[in-house]
Amino acid sequence: MDSQSQVAVALALSLLGGLSTSFGALFVVINPAPNLKMLGLLQGFAAGLMLSISFFDLAHNALNSLGFLKGNLWFFAGVVFFGVVANFIPEPTHAPISSDKSRKCLLKFNFYLIHLPGISLHNFPEGMAVFLGSIKGLRVGLNLALAIALHNIPEGVAVALPVYFATESKWQAFKLASLSGFAEPLGVIIVAYLFPSSLDPEILEGLLGSVGGVMAFLILHEMLPLAFDYAGQKQSVKAVFFGMAFMSASLPVDMSL
Repeated sequence: MDSQSQVAVALALSLLGGLSTSFGALFVVINPAPNLKMLGLLQGFAAGLMLSISFFDLAHNALNSLGFLKGNLWFFAGVVFFGVVANFIPEPTHAPISSDKSRKCLLKFNFYLIHLPGISLHNFPEGMAVFLGSIKGLRVGLNLALAIALHNIPEGVAVALPVYFATESKWQAFKLASLSGFAEPLGVIIVAYLFPSSLDPEILEGLLGSVGGVMAFLILHEMLPLAFDYAGQKQSVKAVFFGMAFMSASLPVDMSL
């Protein structure tokens, strides 16, 4: 594929993630008291998909291509990068919110919306992952997009639910949750201008290794705690391993060992 085709494919795949956030918000529109246990299991399944991609695909290939030291340096550079992002960018709480706290939640959420560009930086690494994966190959980009899309469904609920409790407006809940999800395609556009499609293969493998680190941090910092809160630890861990097995079955069997 030429560079324009790669950007178009990455944009289409990242839009899948944005629409998944809207799909999660739709649960709140249809039923303001969604089945949180099911959403927790879905989050655990998505965490398993992303763990498999992060360690068995992205980090694995970086170590094979660049060597143990360089591969690890790229991986942990991604961990540090997203750790800084998570430390300085506040996010709405994932936990269910009682009606007594709903007004305070609204005030806090309005503050977030004023700083929407900064908060949306949280989703930019996901767009970066899809874009870089699409450069390497459609399979990599598609696997990343699938895992991120499944992760964004519970995330859409987590954003829409407090807005609905605070405003009693299903439209506001759906609109704001959808807006938060479409930062991902914006991340694709920005990264497409920062990184040319003709990247040196070694640099591309290193960046994909960093994406693996970003995803590993995202899983441990956000996805697993949310899954544990909603579905319990035992059931969530089972969902994680099911997701890992599912994604591992889709990885190429001729990967070098």
